[in-house]
Amino acid sequence: MNREFFKFVIPSMIAFSFSGIYSIVDGWFVGNYLNETGLAAINVAYPITAFILATGTALGMGGSIFISISRGKGASEDQRVYLGITLALLLVAGIVEMLLMYAVFPTVLRFFGAYGELFTLGEEYIRWIIFGTLFQIIGSGLVPVVRNYDGAHIAMISMITGFMVNVVLDWVFIALFGWGMMGAALATVLGQGCSIVPSLAFLIKKKKLVGYARFRGDIKKIREILAVAVSPFGLTFAGSVVMIIINKNAIIHGGERAAACYAVISYVTYIVQMLIQGIGDGSQPLISRYFGADRQDMVKRLRNMAFITAEITAAVSVILLIAGSEAVSVFFGMSGQGVSDVEATMPYFAAGMIFMAIERVMTSVFYAMDRNGYAYTLIYGELILMGILATVVLPPFMGVTGVWLSVPVAQAVLAVLSVLLLRKSVGNAGDPGRVTLR
Repeated sequence: MNREFFKFVIPSMIAFSFSGIYSIVDGWFVGNYLNETGLAAINVAYPITAFILATGTALGMGGSIFISISRGKGASEDQRVYLGITLALLLVAGIVEMLLMYAVFPTVLRFFGAYGELFTLGEEYIRWIIFGTLFQIIGSGLVPVVRNYDGAHIAMISMITGFMVNVVLDWVFIALFGWGMMGAALATVLGQGCSIVPSLAFLIKKKKLVGYARFRGDIKKIREILAVAVSPFGLTFAGSVVMIIINKNAIIHGGERAAACYAVISYVTYIVQMLIQGIGDGSQPLISRYFGADRQDMVKRLRNMAFITAEITAAVSVILLIAGSEAVSVFFGMSGQGVSDVEATMPYFAAGMIFMAIERVMTSVFYAMDRNGYAYTLIYGELILMGILATVVLPPFMGVTGVWLSVPVAQAVLAVLSVLLLRKSVGNAGDPGRVTLR
């Protein structure tokens, strides 16, 4: 079992870590070839990009969970229908979201707290991102599908391909061509487009995609996929909503200097979040499959292995984040007071990683077993709690320090809630969240 677990989890962790690394490289190019305001602008605008990617991940994961559960039950026809519906949903969502985002993004940027040069640079960046919405949704959506067809290594290759193309094009478009924010956006879009190729090739070769998938308008199955998709969407997008909350309140209580400080911290903590997400998403295919086969002993074993792996990862990350805060600041082009700000602020975010590991893994476990209510509670409870703490509870008394402190406090509360929900789930054999495939 250990070998099977790490066969899925390690490729997922590697792939997700590249996501964080690419984000840092992206930030380095912007921070060093533009300025700190350009870095802050991408940070402000990024939640829109994250919303697009979260849509693809959510639909892909929602369909994939039922694909794996169907495989565990030996329901081959259900499996084919879920695959067809998932692919169709990704295509439709890509087109609809592109049109919607183009209409509303200036208003959204202002709502996020962008003004002056921040707004100008953010608008330039996100306008080009939106043109590639279809690529981004399909690219992110195919990854969990491939992973749930025992293609963890292909999913890894797909993600890494996208990140590497992005990095190379960052250098070409920003450093060589001097295209600034437009160059950073185009590199991201084209990278996502390239990430589609390995996943699509795998599905065509292994599953004979066109003939295998069943493209049926099965309303019941569509609703099942969408119901589950709400959880991975929230989990994927939660970090971006937190970014919105923290960034907006940091600007209010600390100005652009605080926004630039948070931009640097968010880049490096994102790597840790992605590693932990890689553990949760990597273990999901096995958990869903054994859940479908009614092997609760194996589900428990996999869950415990995911917890241990995530906590070890978080503990090591805390040490590295605190020890390396000065070097990270300099890497992103910070100087003087900016470096001191990052050093003073990093411990707040590092401390939250231990608690976040518990909550994020438990959320993945819940939606892997189609226990939607528990997953919703953790995901959206975090956002509500973070919003209250960072907006109305702590900053009036502590200023910008209260904004920073809201992160570990909220994550600690959610970790406790995760444990309580787990106990309730284990003790409730008649949990309505259990899937009942026919």
